[in-house]
Amino acid sequence: MTPSLADFDIIALELPGRGNRIKEPLTKDFERAAVDFHFQVLRLLTSRDFILYGHSLGALLAFRVCQLLEDRNISPTYLVVTGNPGPGIHPEKQLHELADNDFIAELRNLGGIPEAILEDTDTLRFFLPILRSDFELATRENMERKTRINTPIYAMMGDKEEYVNEITNWKNFTTVEFRFKILEGDHFFIHAQAERVTHAINFFN
Repeated sequence: MTPSLADFDIIALELPGRGNRIKEPLTKDFERAAVDFHFQVLRLLTSRDFILYGHSLGALLAFRVCQLLEDRNISPTYLVVTGNPGPGIHPEKQLHELADNDFIAELRNLGGIPEAILEDTDTLRFFLPILRSDFELATRENMERKTRINTPIYAMMGDKEEYVNEITNWKNFTTVEFRFKILEGDHFFIHAQAERVTHAINFFN
């Protein structure tokens, strides 16, 4: 843990087919995934003073979880989203439908995955279905622009991300405060810029 998050109790959520839930079947239904996360938050939350954070697909899921929590009159202090321009903006390519070689090439372009893994056939055989599922989930969100949350949104993206110029799209999905920051890096800027990301999260606590 970085020093900037020393005052936080971090709860990492997992979808079916990943981590400790690896034996469960992967879900390709966005709403089902969000509801799953929502119930995990309800079960694990120990305080009403909390922040929701999500990166990439996780940003969309965190936004939907925030909506579901607000329906129960539970609101985070902030919703922090990174590596995603918000609902309604999708890549023109359906990445999850690409052939393996093309899909791997797209993963390489995104960065963040060590070359040793991308060249390891056995490792890829295990991870490719999970990664395809993530991309498919992201394309299946259908949250309407009129559906806003009453929670402040703080968004961050890397300056080399494809849709970085669309980051202010997030302001359309909150009735209150919206702020954003663009940091140097690609889609996985959160690794190289970890201290700046966690400092920002801490600042808005």
